[in-house]
Formats: sequence, structure tokens, C-alpha cells
Amino acid sequence: MRDVIEKVLRLITYSQELDLDLKTEEDRFKWFLASLLFAKRISSEVAKRTYREFEKEGIVTPDSITEAGWDKLVEVLDSGGYVRYDFSTASKLLEIATSLRDKYGSLEILYIQSKDSKDLEKRLLEFKGVGPTTVNIFLRELKGVWEKARPRLSPLAKEVAFRLGLGEEELEPPTVESALVRLNLEFCKRRRCSSCPVREECQEVGAT
Repeated sequence: MRDVIEKVLRLITYSQELDLDLKTEEDRFKWFLASLLFAKRISSEVAKRTYREFEKEGIVTPDSITEAGWDKLVEVLDSGGYVRYDFSTASKLLEIATSLRDKYGSLEILYIQSKDSKDLEKRLLEFKGVGPTTVNIFLRELKGVWEKARPRLSPLAKEVAFRLGLGEEELEPPTVESALVRLNLEFCKRRRCSSCPVREECQEVGAT
């Protein structure tokens, strides 16, 4: 199993690909912003490209989001190819940034005030437009950084873990779950079995 885990961990997570250091407060909010983009039914490539447009424009803090305004946010979303959800996402980002700033002051204070992992998820879900998918995307990459970041295992990760013969306890180390989710999205769902880094260990491939 150790060899399988090592292969899985060679696949970088989305936050790593975006060059985010989740040990820093600044980059944790950036990852929250990126998680909101990834949570829609849109390709990961579009979500990544759109996030980079936000970073290019310097719109990566609650204050900069509210200062940008709705029209500018739509413009940035469109430039990244996020056209299908541009209007609704711009409205959602404005509301979340304003609510976060008014109620807590920052994402870090929200975390500090959370009693435990369930309370942390509950507080995040209170923001209009933030659902379980966003919370899972956001928190699973913060395992090992935020002690209270312990979301339920993603069904996408469970699917791949089953195919690889991995138990839930082997998904606990930081970044393992995120890497498995990425394997599912970029290889399993796209039927790219021939180029999958763990194709030799996959029980489903071996059965076909």
C-alpha cells in the first residue's frame, strides 16, 4: 500500500498547482476563493484559469472583492472563461466577502471562533452560496494545517480508494484525499486509464 500512496502523492493538489502556501493566512483565503470557483459544474481548467485572472487583477481578498464591484467581477470571470455562471458567481462573491468581513473580520477569526470541525463547517455553510461541495473542496486541502479541518471523505476519493484497495485510514494523511479526487476527475471520469499514474494498481482496470 505504501507504493500506491507514494504514486498517488506524486499528483499535486489543485492548491499546489496554483502555487498557494496554505500555511499562510493570505493564501488560505485565496484557496477559499478558488474553492468557490471549483465548486460549480465547470471544468477544473476553467476554474484554474479564472482564479489566475483574479490573482492577476489583485482581487484576492475580501476587501479587494468588494472594492472591485459586480461589473469588474463579471469581467474577470468572463476573461477566465467562467461565462456560464458569471453573473450569479459575481453576486455570490460580493455577498460572501461582505458577510465574512462584517460578521468575522476575516477567515482566520471564523476559524478561531469555531468550536470544532462540525462548527467550522456550519459557519462556512452559513454564507449564502457556500454549499457542502465548496466546504469539502476548501477544507480537505487544509488537513494538517487547520486542526479543525476534518471534512467527511469525498465520495470521489472513496471511489478511487476502493479501486486501489485503500482503506479509509490510509486516506487520513494530508493531501492524499485531494490527490485521489484529482485522479477521479482527471483520469477516471475522462476514461484516461492508459495514462493514469496508478493504472497498474487499479482493480477496475485489471478486471477489464
